[in-house]
Amino acid sequence: MLTTAWTRRHVISLADFLPEDYDTILQTAASFSEVLTRRNKKVPTLQGQVVTNLFFEPSTRTRSSFELAAKRLSADTLNFSPGSSSLSKGETILDTAKTYLAMGTDIMVIRHKQAGVPQAIANEMERLGTNVRVLNAGDGQHEHPSQALLDLYTICSLLDPKNPRVDLLQGQKIAIVGDILHSRVARSNIWSLTAAGAEVHLAGPPTLLPQHFKEYAQASQQNELELERKLYVHWQLEPALENADFVMTLRLQHERMAQHLLPSLREYHQRFGITRDRLKLCKPHVKVLHPGPVNRGVELNSDLMDDPELSLIPQQVSNGVAVRMALLYLLGGGR
Repeated sequence: MLTTAWTRRHVISLADFLPEDYDTILQTAASFSEVLTRRNKKVPTLQGQVVTNLFFEPSTRTRSSFELAAKRLSADTLNFSPGSSSLSKGETILDTAKTYLAMGTDIMVIRHKQAGVPQAIANEMERLGTNVRVLNAGDGQHEHPSQALLDLYTICSLLDPKNPRVDLLQGQKIAIVGDILHSRVARSNIWSLTAAGAEVHLAGPPTLLPQHFKEYAQASQQNELELERKLYVHWQLEPALENADFVMTLRLQHERMAQHLLPSLREYHQRFGITRDRLKLCKPHVKVLHPGPVNRGVELNSDLMDDPELSLIPQQVSNGVAVRMALLYLLGGGR
C-alpha cells in the first residue's frame, strides 16, 4: 500500500512535507477509496484505538468526515463539544486534552479558531511522554492540512484514477481565488500544490490578498526542502485564470474579518466571482473546486457549482473520508 515508511507522529502543517509524503497519503487514500465502494465499508485497521475529535470551533464537513473515517477504521470515537464542556467553568484547553488522554485517547483531531492550539497540545503530549498523535483539523489563519490533502487527492485521482500521484501536477496551472488572507485552506494548498510541481496563482482584492503574500511567494521559492515552488500573486482575476487547468474558489470569511474589507458582495462578485464566461479564459477542460461551504452567487455562480462537467465539489466531499482514513491509519500505525 505504501510507497515510503511513514515516520511522522503528528500532522500540524504541510510546510515540510515532501513529494514522497504526499504520494504515501495519496496511495493509501486510493486503497481506502476502493474499500468505501464495497458493501462492507469497515476495516479493522484501528480496532481498539480511540480517536477523539476536539472541535473547539463549529464544523459540519470536517468533523463528520473525521468521525466517519474513524468508524470506518473500526476505532472508538469520542466527540468534544465546547458548549457543554468544562471550558465554561474555567478549565484550560490543555487540561481538556489531558482529560481525554486519561480516557485512553490514541489520536486527537483538533480544530480551533486560534492558530497554534494543535501544536501546543502536541507539544504537551510530547512533554508528558505519551504516544498520542495529533492531527490539525484547522487552526485559525494557520493551516487546514486534511482539506488540502483531499483537494490534492481529488485533482490527482481525476488525472489518473488508478494511480493518483503528485508528479501528475507538474506544469498544471491552478488558480486560487478569493479570501486568501483569512484562509487556512489556501495556506495548506499553497504548500501541497507547489511541492507537487503545480504553478499556483493567487487572485483576490488587495484587502484580502495583502502585499506580504508576494514576500511569502518569494520566500517559498527559497526553501530548505530544495523544492522548486512556483507561486504568483495577482490583484486582478484575468491573469490568474488565463490557461488555468483548475480553479479553486474560497469563501469570504466574514466571521474572521475584523474590519470592513469589501465595498459590497455585489462588487466582489463583479470583479472576482467565477462565472461561465470567465472560465472561457481557462483551458477547455478546466475544473472548479471549493472547500465549502459555498456562498452561491458570490464567489461562484450557482449553475457552475451544480454542473457535473465542471464542478469537483461533490468529489471533494466524498474523497474527504478516504483521505482522512488514510491520515488516521498512518498516524495510528494501522495494519
